[in-house]
Amino acid sequence: MHAVIGTVTIGAGQTDAARKSLKDDVVPRVKGAPGFVKGYWAASADGMHGTSMVLFKTKQDADNAASMARSMPRTPGVTLDSVEVREVIAEA
Repeated sequence: MHAVIGTVTIGAGQTDAARKSLKDDVVPRVKGAPGFVKGYWAASADGMHGTSMVLFKTKQDADNAASMARSMPRTPGVTLDSVEVREVIAEA
């Protein structure tokens, strides 16, 4: 299994729009990606930063999802800081 780990910065005053876009657009698109297993999205206490970890069955599925994440249109005020693919080596 492989994970796509992403981080974003959310501009001041954009928290509500960013969360709406996440729930209405991003999550459904990711759930429909080939090899999708499970996804988690988390926000910092101040709401200005987000981190996601989305699990995929294969490295190829994760690589394809990472490419999709890099090319997706952004909600105004949301900046994609990083996207990485990592091997999952343990779970509980």
